[in-house]
Parts: sequence; C-alpha cells; structure tokens
Amino acid sequence: MGTRWPELRELTRLRALTFLRVPEAVFWVFAFPMILAAVLGFAFQSSEPAATVVGVLPNAEGTALLERLEADALVDVKPFPDREAADRSLRAGKLDALVIAPTEEPPLLRLDKQRPEAEVARLRVLIASGDIDPDGVEIEEVTERGSRYVDFLFPGLLGMNLMGTGLWAIAFGVAEMRQRKVLRRLLVTPMRRSSLLASFITSRLLFLAMEVGILTLFGVFVLGVPLRGGLFQFALLCLLGSIAFAGLGLLSASRVKTIEGASGMMNLIMMPMWLGSGVFFSYERFPEFIHPVLRALPLTALNDALRKSMLEGESIAAVAPEIGVLAVWLVVPFVVALKIFRWK
Repeated sequence: MGTRWPELRELTRLRALTFLRVPEAVFWVFAFPMILAAVLGFAFQSSEPAATVVGVLPNAEGTALLERLEADALVDVKPFPDREAADRSLRAGKLDALVIAPTEEPPLLRLDKQRPEAEVARLRVLIASGDIDPDGVEIEEVTERGSRYVDFLFPGLLGMNLMGTGLWAIAFGVAEMRQRKVLRRLLVTPMRRSSLLASFITSRLLFLAMEVGILTLFGVFVLGVPLRGGLFQFALLCLLGSIAFAGLGLLSASRVKTIEGASGMMNLIMMPMWLGSGVFFSYERFPEFIHPVLRALPLTALNDALRKSMLEGESIAAVAPEIGVLAVWLVVPFVVALKIFRWK
C-alpha cells in the first residue's frame, strides 16, 4: 500500500502532462466552451423583448393603425409595395404578421399559427388597433411551408454538413498521406501538383450526389421542407459550396505534417462559421457592424443562398451575391494551396 500512492501520483502526473502537450485537446476542453459562451452571450445579450416584425400592405401613410404601430417600440413596421412580396416574406418567416388594407374597417391581419411569434404579433396589433376585442381586427390564419423553425434550420444543417465533410475528408486524406510518407514518394513521379490536389476535389464530388440526395429527400418528404427554387439551382448551389469547402480543406492541410495538426487547423477554420454563419439562429442577432464580415464567410453565403432558393423560390439572379462569395472561396484557397503545398 505504501508504494501504491507514489505510483498513482506519478501516473496521474504523466497523464496530465500528456494531455497538456496536445494543444487540440486543451483547446476543446478549456478554450472552446468559453468562446462558445462568449459568442452566444454576445448574440443574445439583449435583455429587452424582441420586436415584432409586422408587414403593412399597402403603405398607407397617415392611417391611424399605421401610426399606432409605428409608435410602438416593440413593433417593427415593414411597408410592402405589393401583395406578392409581402406574402413571400410572411411565408419565409421574415414577418411575424401581415396587416392588409389598414385604411379599411376592420383591417385584415394574416399570420401563420405554426410560428410562436404569431400570437405575440396578434396581441400587439390588437393593442395598437385600440381594441383588445378580437373582433376589432379580422384575422386570417395561414399555414405556409417555409416559415417553421425546421424550415430555417434544414438548409443550415445541409450547408454545415457540406462544410464538415468537405474539410474533414480532404484535409484528413492529405495529412494521412503526408504522415505515412506517401506524398514524399509521389514527389519523384512526373505527376503534377495541381493534378494531385484536383483529384482530392473530384473524388469528393463523387459522393456529393449521394450525400446531398439522401439528406434532401429526408428533409423534403419526411420533414416537409419546401424546395421551391428547382432542382437545378439547388444542385448548383450545393456543388459550388462543396468545391469551395474542398478547396479550404486542401489549404488547411497544405503544410501540416500530422493528422492532429490538420484537425486543429480545420477546427480553427470551421469554428467561426459554426457560430456566426446562421446555422442554428440568424446571424442578424449579432450587432449590425459585423454583418458584412459574417456574410463574407462561405458557409453564410451558402446558407443564405439555400434558404432563398428552397424557402422563397428566388431565381439564380437573386442569389448572385452569394454565388459570387462562393466563387471567391472556390478559387482563392485552391490557388493558395497550390502555391504553399509541400510534399513532406
């Protein structure tokens, strides 16, 4: 018994030192929870009630109801020029409620009863109308696919999956080949560096159709997520996103010598996008000054484009800014990786 405690003490010290010598483990155990808490606290730091977003059609300035809504600090009024644009925003979940013809008595209030914000919107519009009696406003309940939280969440999960598999599959493959000295052997062959790197991307694309197809079929037919923009547009966006993340995977593994190093580099790249690209909640919760930075991230561009296409049925032209961002991330990481890549 006398020798057991010194033995246990030394083994415990050895395990603790071994753990502290692995930066990736230290980061995920100590740093990541604090970063996650700080970012989420930053995004949800407001202690005031969230404003209700109410669309008004037509924009009848000077009407009593519109003036009352605008005077309410908890109501964010969004005027719309036409019915189609207003209904599309309500369907996409950008509006909590839609007031039609505020000059008439009673005005018409359209809301989606599936959304929890709709009940708050109904009460605030009733209060603003000056009549708590529900008969003071004509209410039309609509049920539109695309306004539920799962509809918002699914494109984000799809984009996150494309990012994760693109980065991990390619970066791990390159790091493993370098660690096993396979890349060093390929150095003496006449094979071009660009051909090797491109092969990682093309091999990734072989599994893209199966991966995206299974997830999309589940989302559309099991969860009821709409696919309004068409299959071609949807497939194009997934293809661009997959290639962009594959290029990032090549860049992250272009110099690292071990799988552990590749893992740390990929986590460093993916963590800002996990937290700031609007996967689980809208990045608009962050202060407005940081929105341009977040929109420049490839996952943000892919998520925004998928949501516009799937939920709102927007055309290719409408998602051109997001496609432009993805195109930059598609080209630049591959070119940089080609410049700095090392065989050993």
